[in-house]
Amino acid sequence: MIVGAAIIRDGRVLACARSAPPEVAGMWEFPGGKVEPGEAETDALVRECVEELAVRVEIGDRVGRNVRMAHGRSVLKVYAARLLHDDQPQALEHSALRWLSADELDSVTWLPADAPIVAALRPLLADPRPPAR
Repeated sequence: MIVGAAIIRDGRVLACARSAPPEVAGMWEFPGGKVEPGEAETDALVRECVEELAVRVEIGDRVGRNVRMAHGRSVLKVYAARLLHDDQPQALEHSALRWLSADELDSVTWLPADAPIVAALRPLLADPRPPAR
């Protein structure tokens, strides 16, 4: 299982540019990663946001549907999230970070697994409040 965070702030979502592997470097994704054995999905997402962005987040509702990853062995689940304590994301594992409004979502090349989530995200960006759990 792979989890991703659609971190929303002021009507924009955080997009992260992959730095590796070479075949996807420069493509954009939602931060996140693998759920470890025995770990809850939301706990994995909180941990991944600390590891990748040095931020603390509160996890909200699911965004979009389950997306089967290209290799077919994993499923991606994306959750809405919001930053806590005025934390500012840092690109610890990515080559760049951008805050995108609904109108800017198509200005980057999303990874194939993340692309279906983008459409589901648009209505959330119109409402600056993150969805409640």
